[in-house]
Amino acid sequence: MSLPGTPLPPCSVLLLAGGRGQRMGGRDKGLLEWGGKPLIAHLHALTRPLTDDLIISCNRNTERYAAYADRVVHDDSPDFPGPLAGIRAGLAVAHHAWLLVLPCDAPLLDAALLNSMRQNASPHPGQPLLLRQGQQWEPLFCLLPKSLKPALERAWQGGERSPRRVFLSHSATVLQCPQGDPRLANLNTPQLLAEAENNVDHHK
Repeated sequence: MSLPGTPLPPCSVLLLAGGRGQRMGGRDKGLLEWGGKPLIAHLHALTRPLTDDLIISCNRNTERYAAYADRVVHDDSPDFPGPLAGIRAGLAVAHHAWLLVLPCDAPLLDAALLNSMRQNASPHPGQPLLLRQGQQWEPLFCLLPKSLKPALERAWQGGERSPRRVFLSHSATVLQCPQGDPRLANLNTPQLLAEAENNVDHHK
Protein backbone atom coordinates (compact mmCIF):
# COMPACT_ATOMS: atom_id res chain seq x y z
CA MET A 1 0.00 0.00 0.00
CA SER A 2 1.36 3.45 -0.83
CA LEU A 3 1.77 5.59 2.24
CA PRO A 4 -0.21 8.85 2.37
CA GLY A 5 1.86 11.53 0.71
CA THR A 6 3.99 9.03 -1.25
CA PRO A 7 4.19 10.24 -4.84
CA LEU A 8 2.34 7.91 -7.17
CA PRO A 9 4.00 6.88 -10.41
CA PRO A 10 2.80 8.84 -13.45
CA CYS A 11 0.08 7.25 -15.52
CA SER A 12 -1.34 7.57 -18.98
CA VAL A 13 -5.14 7.84 -19.24
CA LEU A 14 -7.34 6.15 -21.84
CA LEU A 15 -10.96 7.23 -22.26
CA LEU A 16 -13.03 4.68 -24.19
CA ALA A 17 -15.40 6.32 -26.67
CA GLY A 18 -15.25 3.84 -29.52
CA GLY A 19 -18.53 1.93 -29.32
CA ARG A 20 -21.49 1.78 -31.67
CA GLY A 21 -23.75 3.70 -29.29
CA GLN A 22 -26.48 1.10 -29.85
CA ARG A 23 -28.28 1.98 -26.62
CA MET A 24 -28.22 5.62 -27.68
CA GLY A 25 -29.84 4.91 -31.04
CA GLY A 26 -26.47 4.89 -32.79
CA ARG A 27 -25.46 8.34 -31.54
CA ASP A 28 -21.88 8.90 -30.40
CA LYS A 29 -22.47 8.81 -26.66
CA GLY A 30 -19.25 10.52 -25.66
CA LEU A 31 -20.48 13.66 -27.41
CA LEU A 32 -23.98 13.64 -25.92
CA GLU A 33 -24.55 16.50 -23.52
CA TRP A 34 -24.97 16.02 -19.79
CA GLY A 35 -24.89 18.94 -17.39
CA GLY A 36 -24.43 21.33 -20.28
CA LYS A 37 -21.26 19.65 -21.62
CA PRO A 38 -20.46 16.57 -23.70
CA LEU A 39 -19.89 13.48 -21.58
CA ILE A 40 -16.28 13.35 -22.76
CA ALA A 41 -15.71 16.85 -21.36
CA HIS A 42 -16.58 15.66 -17.84
CA LEU A 43 -14.04 12.83 -18.05
CA HIS A 44 -11.47 15.17 -19.56
CA ALA A 45 -11.86 17.64 -16.68
CA LEU A 46 -11.52 14.84 -14.12
CA THR A 47 -8.46 13.16 -15.61
CA ARG A 48 -6.52 16.06 -17.14
CA PRO A 49 -4.80 16.92 -13.82
CA LEU A 50 -3.54 13.32 -13.53
CA THR A 51 -1.58 13.04 -16.74
CA ASP A 52 0.41 14.57 -19.56
CA ASP A 53 -0.67 11.63 -21.74
CA LEU A 54 -4.44 11.67 -22.23
CA ILE A 55 -5.60 9.25 -24.95
CA ILE A 56 -9.11 8.85 -26.35
CA SER A 57 -10.17 5.73 -28.23
CA CYS A 58 -12.84 6.63 -30.78
CA ASN A 59 -13.97 5.41 -34.19
CA ARG A 60 -15.76 8.52 -35.46
CA ASN A 61 -15.84 12.29 -34.85
CA THR A 62 -12.06 12.25 -34.45
CA GLU A 63 -11.66 16.02 -34.72
CA ARG A 64 -14.14 16.68 -31.92
CA TYR A 65 -12.52 14.16 -29.62
CA ALA A 66 -9.04 15.46 -30.42
CA ALA A 67 -9.91 18.68 -28.59
CA TYR A 68 -10.06 16.67 -25.35
CA ALA A 69 -6.94 14.52 -25.80
CA ASP A 70 -3.21 14.54 -26.38
CA ARG A 71 -3.74 11.69 -28.83
CA VAL A 72 -6.63 9.85 -30.42
CA VAL A 73 -6.48 6.14 -31.30
CA HIS A 74 -8.80 3.96 -33.38
CA ASP A 75 -9.63 0.28 -33.61
CA ASP A 76 -7.69 -1.42 -36.40
CA SER A 77 -10.87 -2.87 -37.91
CA PRO A 78 -14.07 -1.05 -38.93
CA ASP A 79 -16.58 -3.42 -37.34
CA PHE A 80 -16.55 -2.11 -33.73
CA PRO A 81 -14.87 -5.20 -32.22
CA GLY A 82 -15.46 -4.10 -28.63
CA PRO A 83 -13.68 -2.31 -25.79
CA LEU A 84 -10.69 -4.64 -25.69
CA ALA A 85 -9.77 -3.28 -29.13
CA GLY A 86 -9.66 0.25 -27.76
CA ILE A 87 -7.64 -0.86 -24.74
CA ARG A 88 -5.21 -2.65 -27.04
CA ALA A 89 -4.77 0.52 -29.10
CA GLY A 90 -4.26 2.62 -25.98
CA LEU A 91 -1.67 0.31 -24.46
CA ALA A 92 0.27 0.35 -27.73
CA VAL A 93 0.87 4.12 -27.53
CA ALA A 94 0.83 4.87 -23.76
CA HIS A 95 3.92 6.76 -22.60
CA HIS A 96 3.85 5.74 -18.95
CA ALA A 97 4.19 2.46 -17.07
CA TRP A 98 0.52 2.55 -16.02
CA LEU A 99 -2.61 3.12 -18.13
CA LEU A 100 -5.78 4.25 -16.36
CA VAL A 101 -8.77 3.11 -18.45
CA LEU A 102 -12.23 4.63 -18.05
CA PRO A 103 -15.45 4.57 -20.12
CA CYS A 104 -16.61 7.90 -21.52
CA ASP A 105 -20.17 7.52 -20.19
CA ALA A 106 -19.38 7.65 -16.45
CA PRO A 107 -19.43 11.37 -15.56
CA LEU A 108 -20.13 10.70 -11.87
CA LEU A 109 -16.62 9.35 -11.26
CA ASP A 110 -14.58 11.34 -8.77
CA ALA A 111 -10.93 12.01 -8.07
CA ALA A 112 -11.04 10.11 -4.77
CA LEU A 113 -11.83 6.84 -6.55
CA LEU A 114 -9.15 7.38 -9.19
CA ASN A 115 -6.57 8.14 -6.49
CA SER A 116 -7.61 5.02 -4.59
CA MET A 117 -7.14 2.95 -7.74
CA ARG A 118 -3.62 4.29 -8.20
CA GLN A 119 -2.70 3.81 -4.55
CA ASN A 120 -3.92 0.22 -4.57
CA ALA A 121 -2.16 -0.63 -7.84
CA SER A 122 1.18 0.97 -7.00
CA PRO A 123 2.51 -1.90 -4.81
CA HIS A 124 1.73 -4.44 -7.58
CA PRO A 125 3.60 -3.09 -10.61
CA GLY A 126 3.01 -6.05 -12.92
CA GLN A 127 -0.65 -6.70 -12.15
CA PRO A 128 -3.82 -5.12 -13.55
CA LEU A 129 -6.21 -3.53 -11.06
CA LEU A 130 -9.95 -4.02 -11.57
CA LEU A 131 -12.95 -2.56 -9.82
CA ARG A 132 -15.73 -4.75 -8.51
CA GLN A 133 -19.09 -3.37 -7.46
CA GLY A 134 -20.62 -5.81 -5.00
CA GLN A 135 -20.19 -9.11 -6.86
CA GLN A 136 -20.14 -7.50 -10.31
CA TRP A 137 -16.89 -6.89 -12.13
CA GLU A 138 -16.41 -3.49 -13.77
CA PRO A 139 -13.51 -4.29 -16.13
CA LEU A 140 -13.68 -1.04 -18.09
CA PHE A 141 -12.69 0.87 -14.95
CA CYS A 142 -9.15 -0.45 -14.59
CA LEU A 143 -5.50 0.39 -14.19
CA LEU A 144 -3.17 -1.61 -16.41
CA PRO A 145 0.59 -2.00 -16.39
CA LYS A 146 2.06 -1.29 -19.81
CA SER A 147 3.96 -4.56 -19.37
CA LEU A 148 0.63 -6.33 -20.00
CA LYS A 149 0.75 -5.35 -23.68
CA PRO A 150 2.43 -8.52 -25.08
CA ALA A 151 0.09 -10.85 -23.14
CA LEU A 152 -2.96 -8.87 -24.22
CA GLU A 153 -1.77 -9.03 -27.81
CA ARG A 154 -1.35 -12.80 -27.60
CA ALA A 155 -4.85 -13.15 -26.13
CA TRP A 156 -6.29 -10.90 -28.87
CA GLN A 157 -4.60 -12.85 -31.64
CA GLY A 158 -5.98 -16.03 -30.03
CA GLY A 159 -9.53 -14.70 -30.38
CA GLU A 160 -10.12 -13.37 -26.84
CA ARG A 161 -12.38 -10.31 -26.71
CA SER A 162 -13.28 -10.14 -22.99
CA PRO A 163 -11.31 -7.56 -20.98
CA ARG A 164 -12.37 -9.23 -17.73
CA ARG A 165 -11.03 -12.64 -18.73
CA VAL A 166 -7.73 -11.23 -19.95
CA PHE A 167 -7.13 -9.18 -16.81
CA LEU A 168 -8.19 -11.86 -14.34
CA SER A 169 -5.90 -14.36 -16.04
CA HIS A 170 -2.97 -12.11 -15.10
CA SER A 171 -3.44 -12.01 -11.32
CA ALA A 172 -5.47 -8.82 -11.24
CA THR A 173 -5.75 -7.04 -7.92
CA VAL A 174 -9.24 -5.93 -6.93
CA LEU A 175 -10.56 -2.69 -5.52
CA GLN A 176 -13.94 -3.42 -3.99
CA CYS A 177 -16.65 -0.76 -4.30
CA PRO A 178 -20.08 -0.79 -2.65
CA GLN A 179 -23.01 -2.31 -4.49
CA GLY A 180 -24.79 0.46 -6.34
CA ASP A 181 -21.85 2.88 -6.13
CA PRO A 182 -23.21 5.85 -8.11
CA ARG A 183 -19.73 6.81 -9.28
CA LEU A 184 -19.65 3.72 -11.51
CA ALA A 185 -22.98 4.41 -13.20
CA ASN A 186 -22.75 4.07 -16.98
CA LEU A 187 -25.17 6.61 -18.42
CA ASN A 188 -25.53 4.59 -21.62
CA THR A 189 -29.22 5.04 -22.43
CA PRO A 190 -31.19 8.27 -22.96
CA GLN A 191 -33.29 7.42 -19.91
CA LEU A 192 -30.29 6.95 -17.60
CA LEU A 193 -28.74 10.16 -18.91
CA ALA A 194 -31.92 12.15 -18.22
CA GLU A 195 -32.49 10.58 -14.79
CA ALA A 196 -28.94 11.33 -13.66
CA GLU A 197 -29.18 14.92 -14.85
CA ASN A 198 -32.45 15.37 -12.98
CA ASN A 199 -30.92 13.93 -9.81
CA VAL A 200 -27.97 16.31 -10.03
CA ASP A 201 -30.33 19.26 -10.60
CA HIS A 202 -32.39 18.31 -7.56
CA HIS A 203 -29.31 18.20 -5.33
CA LYS A 204 -28.00 21.61 -6.34
